[in-house]
Amino acid sequence: MEFFKIRRDIPFMRHALVLNGISLITFLAAVFFLFSRGLHLSVEFTGGTLMEVGYSQSADLSAIRSTVDALGIKDVQVQNFGTAQDVLIRMPAQKGGTAGQQSETVLAALKAADPSANLRRTEFVGPQVGDELATDGLKALAFVVVGIMLYLAVRFEWKFAVAAIIANLHDVVIILGFFAFFQWEFSLPVLAAVLAVLGYSVNESVVIFDRIRENFRRYRKMNTVEIIDNAITSTISRTIITHGCTQLMVLSMLLFGGATLHYFALALTIGILFGIYSSVFVAAAIAMWLGITREDLIKGQVKKETDPNDPNDGAQV
Repeated sequence: MEFFKIRRDIPFMRHALVLNGISLITFLAAVFFLFSRGLHLSVEFTGGTLMEVGYSQSADLSAIRSTVDALGIKDVQVQNFGTAQDVLIRMPAQKGGTAGQQSETVLAALKAADPSANLRRTEFVGPQVGDELATDGLKALAFVVVGIMLYLAVRFEWKFAVAAIIANLHDVVIILGFFAFFQWEFSLPVLAAVLAVLGYSVNESVVIFDRIRENFRRYRKMNTVEIIDNAITSTISRTIITHGCTQLMVLSMLLFGGATLHYFALALTIGILFGIYSSVFVAAAIAMWLGITREDLIKGQVKKETDPNDPNDGAQV
């Protein structure tokens, strides 16, 4: 399916150096903010108090969040738990008080706003649990990266594997850079979004790489730059359809999903936008600079004998 078909190839690789220079500056800025400001970690990573509160009717999450904020407790996560009457509240640890005192203060404020509020359970999440979650998250990220590299190396060629993983890590670091710069809360849903972006971004790279390999087989007279430009141009319509539909869904979560899904959808939005950019301009350009050739992608294939009487021979197969 195509919305439109471009008749002439767009010379993307002609501007590869400039576009990748911009990408490098953005990447270095993200790394700088990660080291200078760091991530604003949520309760799951830093430890804090978890409360489950029940109501006699559907709970107003915005009102509950405002009530807790009025107590001076910041970065509170409020979400439904199981049913619309059950609410889960996560709060960071407060200095000068215990988890029990904090939960009693919050419960008293909630009862003042709605007498039907009753405490179902309260737990304290220690920093040790947070450290374990952070370690497990980094392990998951490492496994995803290694898995993607092995897949691309087997399906295509090691140069494509290196190019794709650099482009994908570029997306991940930029997402983290945004969260560090604006000090948005980094939680487990955001970590899940980062891992999702890795898989989503590599999909676009695979489509372009597959078209590059196909073009190497079909067009014998084109050089590598022309092959890559043709591959990217011929997949533009598919890219617009796929990423446009995905972005509409993610934007709907961002705008209408409430505070619980806000940062999750925000991370996906940034990842999708930069994923398109990196797949087209970063991954393909790096593969070109690594010296990808026709021989790299069609190893072991029996080459067709040249027939001087066939006018199509040497042009296309």
